[in-house]
Amino acid sequence: MRILAVDYGTKRTGIAVTDTLQIIAHPLDTIDTKVLNNFFYNYLTQEEVEEIVFGYPKHADQTDAEIFAEIKLFAENLQKKFPNIKFTFWDETYTSKIAAKEMIKAGFKKKDRRTKGNIDKIAATIILQDYLKYKK
Repeated sequence: MRILAVDYGTKRTGIAVTDTLQIIAHPLDTIDTKVLNNFFYNYLTQEEVEEIVFGYPKHADQTDAEIFAEIKLFAENLQKKFPNIKFTFWDETYTSKIAAKEMIKAGFKKKDRRTKGNIDKIAATIILQDYLKYKK
């Protein structure tokens, strides 16, 4: 069974996924947030997913970012549709900045680094990698 990670945004949402052994995290896609429900319905009815990890955005003073209320509501509604899947919130502090740095290290061209969707799915991958390290 797989684990998904979600870097939720008001416009776009980055998605990352593990292999079936839950060893490696890799970017899956960037989805327009308006159609995120459709994406999850299609994906979760076709793939075996054990857990979904949502990025938990916080301010520097560790208070919840304003968008967290929207993320939490989305996750709660999704969990009602898929009650057998575990839902977790995981600190996503600085993941977008880390993603941008990792893209430079990996040799992404400037044009690809400016594509926000690439940063979103790599940020989701970083969230998932961090969570996998914690679980081990």
